[in-house]
Amino acid sequence: MPIIICPGMHPPELTDAFVRDLQNKIKADYFVLTAETAPYSAIAISQWLGHQSLSKTDPLSFVSFSAGVVGSLGAAISWQLQGGKVHSLIALDGWGMPLVGNFSIYRVSHDYFTHWSSSLLGAGNTGFYADPEIEHLDLWRSPANIYGWQVISPGCKTRTALTDYLAQILSR
Repeated sequence: MPIIICPGMHPPELTDAFVRDLQNKIKADYFVLTAETAPYSAIAISQWLGHQSLSKTDPLSFVSFSAGVVGSLGAAISWQLQGGKVHSLIALDGWGMPLVGNFSIYRVSHDYFTHWSSSLLGAGNTGFYADPEIEHLDLWRSPANIYGWQVISPGCKTRTALTDYLAQILSR
């Protein structure tokens, strides 16, 4: 299953580190947006997707961070409207972003407050928040070193590593 990586607005080395950590957990085809693609623009991401060798019959998974959540959600919806399939969208620190779509959505947050306050705009299928809390950019820089809670439903959570949580979603 192709995985579309939509970074935020930060140095590209952070995205390189994120992809490396993810590749150590799951084997998949990764398509990483570059700095030339505006991560907050669904139109720019949709155009970029059109230039990739992606089949509409293979479901895509979107993994996005910060400003990239804005563009990836719009691009995922657009991909579906064009006849493509979307397996999931994982929003890492998409604080303040309403998450709705006709596909599985997952929220990942760098602390409990961000998890709780973002959940008011759509919690997704399950969620994850770092505990102990970490800095915003550390969520993207070093996911293999982050532990926290997978929130399955209100009051039901499991302790896990972030990369294990991501691999669980992306391997389904």
